[in-house]
Amino acid sequence: MTGRIVVGYTATKTGRDAVAFAARMAAAVGAPLDVAIVLPAARSVITPPDASYDRMLREQAQRWITAAIDRIPADVTAYSHIRTAESFAEGLIDLAHELGAGSIVVGAADGASRGGHRLGTTTSELVHSSDVPVVLVPRGARKIAAETGLTRLTVAIGSRPGADALIDDAARLALAAHVPIRLLSLLTVDLPATADTAAIRIAGSTHAGEVLAAAETAMPDGIETDVVVADGESIEDAVAHLDWQPGELLMVGSSRLAQPRRLFLGSTAAKMMHEVPVPVVVVPRTRAEQKGARS
Repeated sequence: MTGRIVVGYTATKTGRDAVAFAARMAAAVGAPLDVAIVLPAARSVITPPDASYDRMLREQAQRWITAAIDRIPADVTAYSHIRTAESFAEGLIDLAHELGAGSIVVGAADGASRGGHRLGTTTSELVHSSDVPVVLVPRGARKIAAETGLTRLTVAIGSRPGADALIDDAARLALAAHVPIRLLSLLTVDLPATADTAAIRIAGSTHAGEVLAAAETAMPDGIETDVVVADGESIEDAVAHLDWQPGELLMVGSSRLAQPRRLFLGSTAAKMMHEVPVPVVVVPRTRAEQKGARS
């Protein structure tokens, strides 16, 4: 999370959202920013490639990426990359591997509401295949002042212990950006009216507190840490009652369905994104965690 930052750019408002947030993140941690446009690879071996069209497309991409970098604050070191790949997601992952990047940043899909998230083809592919943390940026992030930077990390801790990769990445990012961490557990009750929800809430709150306490203990010294249990009738309801700062970043772990060192956006994280107005980073699981989940 604290290495080079690759941001996937398209000449759209959501593309500018992604670059704007990536620049704020790069400035906060002192990391280089790699702005990438991925062009589609030739899809047919029957029709020969049109060299003039390819040249025109690359020249247009160069103009787009130059304009994007011109909007990045001068204190951020930025590089441009124009690649071809079978898919936008594949191109970004390959570039992240080549550069040893710590994260990939992408904007919301077309149709997202202001301050909202929307997964499209590229983002869905990324959050279900990448082995590099993926940052999903909501619509309108470009409207936030560059000097806002990063102000707080909220780390969503699941109901079971063992989020080592998530906690480690959060700690490194918090130390690099000099920001506090808010450890979050969601306590929701979505049961029939006849169920004893009061007893369930008490038991759930106790367990959530124990998991959060263990996560807080795992945090290294030097990080200001707060803990909170969000209560609601659903995941969306619990998240909606939380306060969010303009410079906040939400970190979630990959689902236990993920392959070792790969991402898979779980149902809880997907539901949270319906209500969260800040960028969300999905962190891959480690092989050690994967073993623990099966034992």
